[in-house]
Amino acid sequence: MGSRNIRVSDRASSIEYAIRDVVVPATELEAQGHNIIKLNIGDPLAYPGLPTPKHMIEEFQKALDNQENGYSPSYGLPELRTAIAMDERNKGNGGWNCSPDDVYVCHGVTEALQIIFAAFLEEGDILLSPGPHYPPYLTYPQLYGGITVEYRLKSEDNWSIDFDDLESKMNDDVKLLVLINPNNPTGGIITSDEIDRVIEIANKWPNCTIISDEIYDRLNFTNTHISTASRSKTVPIITLNGVSKVYYAPGWRIGYMAIHDPESKLSDVRDGLERLLRSRLCASTPAQKGYLAGLQGDDEWMNAHLEKVISQRDVCINRINKIEGLEVQKPEGAFYMFVKLTDEMWANDDKKFVLELLHEEHVLLVHGSGFSPEYGKGHVRLVYLPNEEILNESFDRIDRFLKRHRGNISDS
Repeated sequence: MGSRNIRVSDRASSIEYAIRDVVVPATELEAQGHNIIKLNIGDPLAYPGLPTPKHMIEEFQKALDNQENGYSPSYGLPELRTAIAMDERNKGNGGWNCSPDDVYVCHGVTEALQIIFAAFLEEGDILLSPGPHYPPYLTYPQLYGGITVEYRLKSEDNWSIDFDDLESKMNDDVKLLVLINPNNPTGGIITSDEIDRVIEIANKWPNCTIISDEIYDRLNFTNTHISTASRSKTVPIITLNGVSKVYYAPGWRIGYMAIHDPESKLSDVRDGLERLLRSRLCASTPAQKGYLAGLQGDDEWMNAHLEKVISQRDVCINRINKIEGLEVQKPEGAFYMFVKLTDEMWANDDKKFVLELLHEEHVLLVHGSGFSPEYGKGHVRLVYLPNEEILNESFDRIDRFLKRHRGNISDS
C-alpha cells in the first residue's frame, strides 16, 4: 500500500498573510544571488537609522543578567501594567481613566487579537473591519468560527470612513467593530468626529464592542490622533498597542489590550480573556522590562525618529507624483503608503505587478488585494522605512519597470 499525505486542517490551509507570503519568491531569488530591496514589511530594524533606544536595550539586558527569565504573571508584570495605564491616562490628545487592572500584556498585538477573538466569537458571529486593513483581521476570526465583513474606506478622500456602507453592514451578529488608527496599510488617521460617529452607530447595537488598534498612535504627522476610549461613555472599547512600532522593537513581541468598559458590559468576557491568558502562561519577562524602560524613560529620542520617517515619506510622495502609472493619498501616520496603480495593465492585477516587479527589478512590495480583495485591489503597499538613497533607487527601478511594460503594450 502506497504512502498517503496526512490531511491538513482547513483552518491552516486557508490562512494567508500577504505581507510575509510574498517573501517566499523573494527568498528564492536571494538564494540565486540577487539582492532584493524589501519594502514589504513594517520592521524599523530592517534598515539602519531607526534603532531601538539604548536605554530600553540596557534594561532588557539587565533583566537577562539578573536572571529575570522566569515566568511572570499571566496578565503582565504589575509595574508594566501600571506604566501602560498611566500612558493611556496621559495621552496627549485624549486620555481615559485606565487602571492597571484594565491592562493585559500579550505576546504582541497579534496574540491579543487571537485571545479577543477566542473570547468573543461563536459560529457565525461577525467582525466588521475597515477595508483595506491589516491581514490578521481577515484571517484570524475564521479560526474561531467568525466571519470578517469589511466596511469601505474611501480611497479618494484620504481613506475616510464610508459611513453609509458601515451602517448598512451593522446588525446583531456584529460582535466586534474594528478601527485601525493610524491605519495599516493606508496611513490614514481617523478624526475625532469620525470616532464619535462610529461610537454613535455602535451604541445602537448592544452586542457590539469596538477594537481600536492604535499600535502607530505616536507615529502621526499632524498630531491629530485621538484615543477612541477617551470618546466613549457607553460602548466598550478595547485598545491595542505595544512596543513594536512607536518604540521600534518589533522583535520583542510585547503588546497589550486595555479595556474601557464604561457600563460594565464585559465582565463575562473579561473572565474568558483572563482564563485564556492564564492558559498560555505569560509574555516574555525580560522584554516586558525593556518596554517598561521605554514608557518610563525620556522620550525625546522619538522626535528625531519621527522627523526621519516624515522626511522619507516626503521623498516617496515627490517621486510618486513624477511617475506615470502611480498615484497616492498622502499618509498622515504610520510608515506605509497605499499606492494606486493607474496603468490599466496592472490596475486589475496588483499581485502580478508585485511578482513581476520582484523578478525583473528585485524590489519587493505587497499587493493591495492582500489587505482587502475588494477595497485593496489595484494598489500596492510600500514601506518607507529605508533611507532616502534606497527609496530613490527603488523608485528608479519601479519607473523603469512601468516604462518597459508600457512600451510592450504600445508595441502589441
